[in-house]
Amino acid sequence: MNPIKVGLLGIGTVGSGTYNVLKRNQEEIRRRAGRGIEIAVVADLNTELARELTGGEVEVVADANEVVNRPDIDIVVELIGGYGVARELVLKAIRNGKHVVTANKALLAVYGNEIFEAAREKGVIVAFEAAVAGGIPIIKALREGLTANRIQWIAGIINGTTNFILSEMRDKGLDFDTVLKEAQRLGYAEADPTFDIEGVDAAHKVTLMSSIAFGMPVQFDKAHVEGITRLSAVDIKYAEELGYRIKLLGLTRRREDGIELRVHPTLVPASRLIANVEGAMNAVLVQGDAVGATLYYGKGAGAEPTASAVIADLVDVTRLHTADPEHRVPHLAFQPDELSSVPVLPIDEVTSSYYLRMRVSDETGVLADITRILADAGISIDAMLQKESREGEPQTDIIMLSHLCREKQVNAAITKIEALPTVLSAVTRLRMEELN
Repeated sequence: MNPIKVGLLGIGTVGSGTYNVLKRNQEEIRRRAGRGIEIAVVADLNTELARELTGGEVEVVADANEVVNRPDIDIVVELIGGYGVARELVLKAIRNGKHVVTANKALLAVYGNEIFEAAREKGVIVAFEAAVAGGIPIIKALREGLTANRIQWIAGIINGTTNFILSEMRDKGLDFDTVLKEAQRLGYAEADPTFDIEGVDAAHKVTLMSSIAFGMPVQFDKAHVEGITRLSAVDIKYAEELGYRIKLLGLTRRREDGIELRVHPTLVPASRLIANVEGAMNAVLVQGDAVGATLYYGKGAGAEPTASAVIADLVDVTRLHTADPEHRVPHLAFQPDELSSVPVLPIDEVTSSYYLRMRVSDETGVLADITRILADAGISIDAMLQKESREGEPQTDIIMLSHLCREKQVNAAITKIEALPTVLSAVTRLRMEELN
């Protein structure tokens, strides 16, 4: 049987990794796929570099439109990134009847519904394992491995840059700005790290996982997103004293009244496996009603880990290339006409436990005033830490951990607490998840 022909759009870090792994393991991959998989043409604006990376063994063009319009190309691998040109090329490839493999989580999180519908109408596949958590096969696990389960929640460390920064802040007691510069020097953070440190990258990924887990359209615009830029080293230290570690989590949870979809710094008990994921590694914890908790851990970025996921998709598409579209796994796991209209809940309706830190005057009655406000708001305290005031400085930090309550209750209580004359700073509020 003739090899299936692939057009590669972009030969940067992931593109070059894909080319190299496919070439190195071509015989193993052929045995698994049932036929060869051959990159026939590469499109990249830097044609000189592309020829150097491919050793002159494949055709190189500057215009990606040439690739998506070529009749001999069966699968288009989109590794350009971003929303603009990538969207146009993916939709054009689909209109031309080509399958698409992409690592572009931003594109699918924002335009996934449009792209999946276009693919359904043309009877082609859009595969995106590499879009979430790099080399960890979490999309396949959610779509296929856990298909018998009613998924209850997902919690993921799905951005290596922020996890590296938080690990360094905890281990070395350094502030955010110092560690960010070190992360950039080491290549863990981009020159413009905004998407990572503000939580946007993680939100793209958890949006896709949420849609697959709960069978609903992609709704990135409904996600609540907070990054780590305002996180203080002192809160990481206090959390550690209380038996917790702070991680930037992507969280999605099924509730009776809707779906929680959020990204933010989160206190996790130090005894949980996911709390001990350090450096630039990724991990995703999935709770299903039948299987219980399953943990997926590995490299979430990098040339060859991400290439591993891209090539896994190429093998899947090759196997299903001639299959009846009705017999393929749906893009979002559920049949398109069975997607749910369940709402994504606003952050005010989220239920969580909370870490509250406040700087207060070290005088009689302060604690009583604060606990009264919390009690009036229906918030009960699980634990408390009061730091001794320094000599000559009649101020102290109070840290409280709450039991489960709604976010709007906490917001109302914080407003009243901050109005007290004895509270000397804004209240720092972080959410907590037991993940048990």
